[in-house]
Amino acid sequence: MPDADLVLRSRRVVTPEGERPAAVAIAGGRIAAVLPYGTAPPPGARAEDHGDHALLPGLVDTHVHVNDPGRTAWEGFATATRAAAAGGVTTLVDMPLNSLPPTTTARALAVKQAVARPRAHVDVGFWGGAVPGNAADLEPLYAAGVFGFKCFLSPSGVEEFPPLAGAELERAATETARLGALLLVHAEDPGVLDGAPPPPGRDYAGFLASRPRTAENRAVERVVALAARHGTRVHVLHLSSADALPALAAARRAGLPVTAETCPHFLTLTAEEIPDGATEFKCCPPIREAGNRDLLWAGLADGTVDCVVSDHSPATADLKTGDFATAWGGISSLQLGLPAVWTEARRRGHGLADVARWMAAGPARLAGLPAKGAVEPGRDADFAVLDPDAAFTVDPAALQHRNPVTAYAGRRLYGVVTATYLRGRRVYRHGVHTEPRGRLLGRTDDRHERRQQA
Repeated sequence: MPDADLVLRSRRVVTPEGERPAAVAIAGGRIAAVLPYGTAPPPGARAEDHGDHALLPGLVDTHVHVNDPGRTAWEGFATATRAAAAGGVTTLVDMPLNSLPPTTTARALAVKQAVARPRAHVDVGFWGGAVPGNAADLEPLYAAGVFGFKCFLSPSGVEEFPPLAGAELERAATETARLGALLLVHAEDPGVLDGAPPPPGRDYAGFLASRPRTAENRAVERVVALAARHGTRVHVLHLSSADALPALAAARRAGLPVTAETCPHFLTLTAEEIPDGATEFKCCPPIREAGNRDLLWAGLADGTVDCVVSDHSPATADLKTGDFATAWGGISSLQLGLPAVWTEARRRGHGLADVARWMAAGPARLAGLPAKGAVEPGRDADFAVLDPDAAFTVDPAALQHRNPVTAYAGRRLYGVVTATYLRGRRVYRHGVHTEPRGRLLGRTDDRHERRQQA
């Protein structure tokens, strides 16, 4: 065994090659080696054996709305990163809205970084925002370390982050292509949404009709065309319409730089089970029918969908009340994504290696985080320890995010996160967190890491 200061053992270590009994040697916060289970630790190294609990790579969640600063009553870096650690997420990338100011300038990014730095329990990176009038700000933001840029094709729900259309969208696409940056797109077509019936109130079927699949399908076609026209690397956020999968698959076959994600709520919840008035289930795009969910799973299995991330979009409890016309749209699931996806994945015959590929390796690759996302030598020693056969019933009072409103309340899930490690240091165990130990990540940091590794 190479020199190591910590050795973690499990009979179910989840590596890129699959599950196997192994001993993971850790030195200086990095994985030094993955060795046979019975390998003796070197003198002076601490050893921990997790038995039949699975040792997964720490999850990477590239779609989290922390809302800090400005709307910290909705969430905040302290609470969001505690929830992440409790859910086995060791790296999150924060969305440029709904904080005030939004992350649309380098100055706004610096404000957000200053707020996050002392509060982060896990590693944190940032997306920038592409909005009308800020094309000249994209290069300074990229130089300051954001991993790419998010835009909306339809209204975002907050006035300080308006959608892109026409020449503004084309300009953002050409500028991100010039920078080699990723453009993340909330893909719902505003014309289709304007022509759909308005949400009627408490009726979920009516809300679903107000956000039809056609809005997503047409928007995805526009995103693919944008990539073809400008060579822009584009990523479709929170895909809920399985009807858009053929367009994404065709783009992939054509060699276009187009990727897509979906979310735990689209893979585990269905429209048929949502009661009228249950606004905790409201999100945009919406949770659709069971048959649509089955097709999303097929798209995930065949690689058309690249990753699964939370789109953790919390709000204060009062904003989630009322009816489907007025309630805030967003599902809070940062702490529950792993058990939610694992519960449905195991039922469908998938293994933990699949879950690690979708929720750790895929998002790490998307954001360009070469030190994250896998249990293999050279990576950060980030781990989620999971008891995969333990079941629990979701109690909102046990959740770490600031406002314990969740669509998963009362739901029975499999997979209990018993411990979380960040660069070889345990940051969570059986409900107890350490002091904040997360770092702020940036694109320029990762390029430096690549040079150091080379």
